[in-house]
Amino acid sequence: MITDERIRNYIHSLESGHGQLCDRIAREAMERDIPVIKKETSALLKTLVAAVRPGAILEVGTAVGYSALLMAQVMPAGCRITTIEKYKPRIREAEKNFKEAGQEERITLVEGDAEELLGSLEGPYDFIFMDAAKGQYIRWLPRILALMPVGGVLFSDNVLQDGTIVQSRFGVERRDRTIHSRMREYLYTLKHMEDLETAIVPVGDGAAISVRRETGRRDV
Repeated sequence: MITDERIRNYIHSLESGHGQLCDRIAREAMERDIPVIKKETSALLKTLVAAVRPGAILEVGTAVGYSALLMAQVMPAGCRITTIEKYKPRIREAEKNFKEAGQEERITLVEGDAEELLGSLEGPYDFIFMDAAKGQYIRWLPRILALMPVGGVLFSDNVLQDGTIVQSRFGVERRDRTIHSRMREYLYTLKHMEDLETAIVPVGDGAAISVRRETGRRDV
């Protein structure tokens, strides 16, 4: 997380925007308290997608479709996005936004609970963007890894939880303790898995960038 407001404002001042439609979607979502990816995280997401050049993208947590449209702006022509969302009002809004952007043929919205759907997807997905229920990341991880090839990238958003992740379990409010402990377990697991290389980046509300690597590698 960038705690210096001057640095954050400077970074934001450098942004040229993401096009009229995406900028409007982001603005209206924030006005309605609908969570969308933060500005500085948006730039990181688009840069990684452009670098990886995935053939297929999986997004867990569509919301109103903003992040999917950002990825669609920079992904290769033959790439397709599968995005999962269970909240019906947001599904309808996301579908409307995809159609308005002319991306409905490249983005497939799957309605339902990720808990049930992840096991039914075939994959592989070269890039996976996780931005849904934070307390479920650790539960979904085995199914996510089953969909990732070697060289695949997993981008997990909002992992620092407004900085409360550094506090002890008893330092956060009781209602947040389960999510807090599960996220700490998730980050520990990402950093200690033999077949993942993970960087935790203090941008936005924290992002974990994990790359699937070949197992059995010897440390030098």
